[in-house]
Amino acid sequence: MSAQPRALTAADLPGLAQVQRACYGDGLAESTEVFARRLASPANCSLVIAQGGRVLAYLAAYRSLLAKVTPLHGDFEPVPTPDTLYLHDMAVLPDCAGRGLAGQLLAALHAQSTGLRHSALVSVQGSQAYWQRRGYAEHQLHDAVQRQRLASYGAQAVYMTALLSK
Repeated sequence: MSAQPRALTAADLPGLAQVQRACYGDGLAESTEVFARRLASPANCSLVIAQGGRVLAYLAAYRSLLAKVTPLHGDFEPVPTPDTLYLHDMAVLPDCAGRGLAGQLLAALHAQSTGLRHSALVSVQGSQAYWQRRGYAEHQLHDAVQRQRLASYGAQAVYMTALLSK
């Protein structure tokens, strides 16, 4: 039986850190302390796929506002009236690639997005084409603070959005 997406918990954080290092190296990896604070946010809706106590893939996400970027190493900031499902980070262990885990995480999270009109993310490491195939398009940020937050991911980072179908 294949593992199914479930809510990310504090017990998953050591495994999440291993997946991060395997996928991003040290350059974009965020600490387990940052993720612990994110789990405590009322806006959090992060998911994980684990099997036999091993984290295979995760999707760190929360409810936010369109054109609001969480900087690298930043906290999930709750907003009074969210309109956007913000996909902060999704990673799959390299030896689990091609098994459809990312698609399972996305489908499960989108199923929980009732009341939200948009989805947004920051594309890193040349993943823009991957997200375009899933309906995301580049979205220009006009606010200087949000552009600065985007820059925390490096020069190649792209803010992307998609409409959520209801």
